[in-house]
Amino acid sequence: MTGAEIRESFLKFFAGKGHTRVPSSSLVPKDDPTLLFTNAGMVQFKNCFLGLEDRGYARAASSQKCVRAGGKHNDLENVGVTARHHTFFEMLGNFSFGDYFKEEAISWAWEYLTEWVKLEQNKMWITIFENDDEAFKIWNEKVGISPERIVRMGEKSNFWMMGDTGPCGPCSEILYDQGPEVGCGRPDCNVLCDCDRHLEIWNLVFTQFDRDEKGTLTPLPKPNIDTGMGLERLTAVVQGVKSNYDTDLFSEIIAFICKLCGKTYGQRDEDDISVRVIADHSRALTFLIGDGILPSNEGRGYVLRRILRRAARHGKLLGLTKPFLHEVSEIVIAVMKDVYPDLTEKANYIGKVIFNEEQRFIETLDGGLRILQEEVESLKAKGGTVIPGEVVFKLYDTYGFPTDLTADIVRKEGFVIDQEGFDQAMERQRKKARESWKGSGEEAVAEIYHQLSVEGTTSEFTGYEGITESESVVTALLQDGTPVSILAEGVQGEIICAQTPFYGETGGQVGDRGVIEGEGFRFVVSDTLRPLDNLITHVGVVEKGKVTLGAKAKLSVDQESRRATEANHSGTHLLQAALKSVLGDHVKQSGSLVDPDHLRFDFTHFSRISEEELEQIENLANGYIRNNSPVNTEVLPIDQAVKTGATAVFDERYGDTVRVVSMGDVSKELCGGTHVKRTGDIGLIKITHESAVAAGVRRIEAVTGPEAISYFRRVDQELKKAAGLLKTGAFELVERTERLLKRERDLEREIENLKGKLAARDSGNLLDNAKEIKGVKVLAAQVDVADAKTLRDFGDKLRDRMGSGIVLLGGKSADGKAMLLCLVTKDLTDRYHAGSIVKAISPLLGGSGGGRPDMAQAGGPNPENLGAALAKLEELI
Repeated sequence: MTGAEIRESFLKFFAGKGHTRVPSSSLVPKDDPTLLFTNAGMVQFKNCFLGLEDRGYARAASSQKCVRAGGKHNDLENVGVTARHHTFFEMLGNFSFGDYFKEEAISWAWEYLTEWVKLEQNKMWITIFENDDEAFKIWNEKVGISPERIVRMGEKSNFWMMGDTGPCGPCSEILYDQGPEVGCGRPDCNVLCDCDRHLEIWNLVFTQFDRDEKGTLTPLPKPNIDTGMGLERLTAVVQGVKSNYDTDLFSEIIAFICKLCGKTYGQRDEDDISVRVIADHSRALTFLIGDGILPSNEGRGYVLRRILRRAARHGKLLGLTKPFLHEVSEIVIAVMKDVYPDLTEKANYIGKVIFNEEQRFIETLDGGLRILQEEVESLKAKGGTVIPGEVVFKLYDTYGFPTDLTADIVRKEGFVIDQEGFDQAMERQRKKARESWKGSGEEAVAEIYHQLSVEGTTSEFTGYEGITESESVVTALLQDGTPVSILAEGVQGEIICAQTPFYGETGGQVGDRGVIEGEGFRFVVSDTLRPLDNLITHVGVVEKGKVTLGAKAKLSVDQESRRATEANHSGTHLLQAALKSVLGDHVKQSGSLVDPDHLRFDFTHFSRISEEELEQIENLANGYIRNNSPVNTEVLPIDQAVKTGATAVFDERYGDTVRVVSMGDVSKELCGGTHVKRTGDIGLIKITHESAVAAGVRRIEAVTGPEAISYFRRVDQELKKAAGLLKTGAFELVERTERLLKRERDLEREIENLKGKLAARDSGNLLDNAKEIKGVKVLAAQVDVADAKTLRDFGDKLRDRMGSGIVLLGGKSADGKAMLLCLVTKDLTDRYHAGSIVKAISPLLGGSGGGRPDMAQAGGPNPENLGAALAKLEELI
């Protein structure tokens, strides 16, 4: 069986057992800001297990995309070295939410492995939790496994816990004996051994207890089943190979990499490791970028960058000197597109992101490797084996070397990195970056909303088609996140009604404002949220009276605010159409914000947009507005909607049915927001700002309608003010400003010229203070200069007039910092190194520095120590 056939057979088998086939969720976990990546099949079902979400089915089966390359689950260092570690993998799983339990889970697992994929029964072993007699009995009596092949294990390996408290339960693992040739070779090798002989292929978790703070286990009223089996491992076992990389899931990718680099897989261990690293990492890169993650210096983006740079460095080890990972990604997409068809439409974008990031890294790689090699040679000469933290940080900060990449490179030489020293450098200079990961996932939805939904509290949105008023009943009240029966006057809280015309914030469109009134009360709504698809909550304050559960209410949206928001939302659709027309079809929405005052639109593009292009985009969008095309909406099944050619948001998750919003023949998008009736209702659109927000992502900000008119007025007023100050007309401002700037540049040049003449005069006087030490002319002096450039110019003149010698100058900059400059004439650089001199002296100033043999600079916060620093030179010489 191929890997694809195994994946399909698993899902088909469990569909036949009454399970709903659920598509893989994104690698970006929804509703869990504590998790870096989706790392198991159960992640998307977490709220189902906790009883906070009812999806309409009690049995599910999935093949889930997973990444383990950061945080607690980090397999990065082992990837490529072992036969079974991966950053990206697929986890097959079947799940029960309070439905079936151990007997079915165990019986079906055995049935699938023995009857569907035909694994040899006598090669399988079972582990169970030491006290789980129930599981033992099922395996022994129901399935027929002999007692000697059922091994009882302790809590560490066979008891699963979601946290220190909460749902937990015993596990049962199915292991496959790959044969003695795969193992450690010891005669006593058994299931308990850490070697690869007995390979865990399936873990069955029986979530049946609730653990409290004291460790007491209370049986759950409805126990759950959560199982996980790595597709790559199972495929290796089924196909009879000893490494996951020898399966057909990797064969095409590995063959392509070998073709690129001219190597033959299986001939040289070091080359094989690099090929496997690239094969694995290319899969991770493709799927992470496909799920909307971009390279950056923090959070998920930094993990992505680490993976890409590790793969690029292994490419260099194979002799690949130009960007190549984008080509490998194309093969990954070709292999996986049947199961993940969205990769095909994202292929161009994924390739560009990978190419740009790899190109950036290649530009700095050689410089970083040279510095690292110099440090290794220097330490070897001294008998050291630890790369200093400062060097590791410089490689990280200047050359883009993640710490694990540096550690990877020097490990072959028997070196380690000073992690503690690196951390201290990060603390001092990059504190913000070090602390940036505080959970960049979607905000976790408060548990209370899930609880209300499970209990039957729902909201129907009635605000499409321009409706801004309706009557309903108050079905829930919240104060400080807690359900209450009354909201008293002056109290801030939330009201949930059975029906509402208020739009709850979602899809980038902000929530509506307005008023909810009833007999004896008035509630002013400052924001509307949609924490769940079927729940809308109105946030605000009781202005008058008190609100009670079950009260009848009239809900009125602030119409002016809604209309302005609708104009901005419809404007983003036309803006995207114009962007695609001018820049190309690679433009994909990657975020937006639409409120009554303005719109913000983030999209994929890889270079700055020129003024000419912005003008074209704005003209096109305004042309679409003037066409006054009707805005039509259809509600369609998701598959049918996609077939119409409607644009989807890059990493959005859609339900079974969606709204398709069309604007004439220029725009068709999947969108749940509210819109104008005709494009002409937008009035006009004005782009106010364009910028970069991440690698490969640009942002446009704009205003529409009355706000656009206000913007033009403000610009006009500023022009008139500026023209008045410069005593010219508004349309002569540029010419007048250019003349003034030219005069300023001329004056600056004149000042620099005069400074040079003064420096030349002063340098002659200073040279009288030079000393001769060991036959070398040495000058150390403090000079009165305001910046580093002037200090360098002054130093150059001194060195030139000196002819042969060493100059060390100190000064205090305009911002009160100490400056240090060391110059060594060329004839002396084989004996004295300016960089080494500065490195030895700069700590006296509380700073650091370095440079070339003939010129080096340093700085520090302690100018009061300049005298002592300068005096140090004589001692050093």
